Amino acid sequence: MSGYMNFRPFHGLAIGAAGLIPACASIPVTGDPAVTVVARAETVPVGTTNEDAADDPAIWRNNADPASSLIVGTDKKGGLYVYDLSGRQLSFMPAPGLNNVDLVELPGGNVLVAASDRSDLATAHIQLARLDTDNGQLVPTERIRVGEGEGYGICMTPAGTGDAVTIISAPKNGIIYRTDLASADRESSTRVLTSVPSQPEGCVIDPRTGTLYIGEEMAGIWAIDLETGAKRIVASVDDAMLVADVEGLALAPQGEDAGYLVASSQGDNAFAVYRLPGYAPVGRFRIGTGDYGSAEETDGIELDTRSFGPEFPGGLFVAQDGINPPRAQNFKLVRWDEILDQLQAGPPE
Repeated sequence: MSGYMNFRPFHGLAIGAAGLIPACASIPVTGDPAVTVVARAETVPVGTTNEDAADDPAIWRNNADPASSLIVGTDKKGGLYVYDLSGRQLSFMPAPGLNNVDLVELPGGNVLVAASDRSDLATAHIQLARLDTDNGQLVPTERIRVGEGEGYGICMTPAGTGDAVTIISAPKNGIIYRTDLASADRESSTRVLTSVPSQPEGCVIDPRTGTLYIGEEMAGIWAIDLETGAKRIVASVDDAMLVADVEGLALAPQGEDAGYLVASSQGDNAFAVYRLPGYAPVGRFRIGTGDYGSAEETDGIELDTRSFGPEFPGGLFVAQDGINPPRAQNFKLVRWDEILDQLQAGPPE
């Protein structure tokens, strides 16, 4: 998504000198009331200024020292950044056209990063890289051809044992591809898993249930069987919980199949939270003005509910900020426990 506010057209009539002339005005849509949280940190702005550039984050948790964890974020005009939890930039990997990003830590400790590559607008690709967690550097390793369509959404999960991973690509044309890597550096196979009627982007995989969640921007959230491709809409754009465009998706797993599914309701600068496994609406929140500013027109999001040290003891939520004047776009870091506390308290009357 370009990151610009969603509007619904209002059609009416205007009376001019020549008679009745059709006219229209745009009215912003606002969903149900949302609680407000504030960012506890933010990344330095991406290098591309005065453009829609920052897009999607991914989190690597340092299990030995959670406060030393890392965030990988895309500048879709420039490449991939690595930040620490204070928002300081540690490194940059030039690669224009990388839109969304995800990562997994493999059994041997290697961290594999996968980004959707849209530099070829006719054919989606995956750019793979290794994250050196000692120094926060990214090393590109392989570029994999996926299939027809402009690369857009991406998510991944470990598959079975060893270094095998499954990567889902969601190009703009709505075809959903599954790529299985037998190891971190070798493509095993790519196949069409399913498709959605219109442009998708955000996606996340729940490995506990083998469920892929895809956000179809103008329609809602699909739950898709990762093996068969069978699918159903579990949350529709309704201008209440979800206001188009549906953008980033994130999971907060609990137990065997419980937890939360979070979506960026970009059309009204909010985030919608659903309870798993039944997708009951929990509530909505916004990132309001605080020490680090608010977040608007959010594309990608990421969430990890584990402790990240004293600054983020109850989990970390990261959101792209599409409007960050006078600086370029960046990413906001929010405490997940504070989000849950506010949701339980409910929006003000």
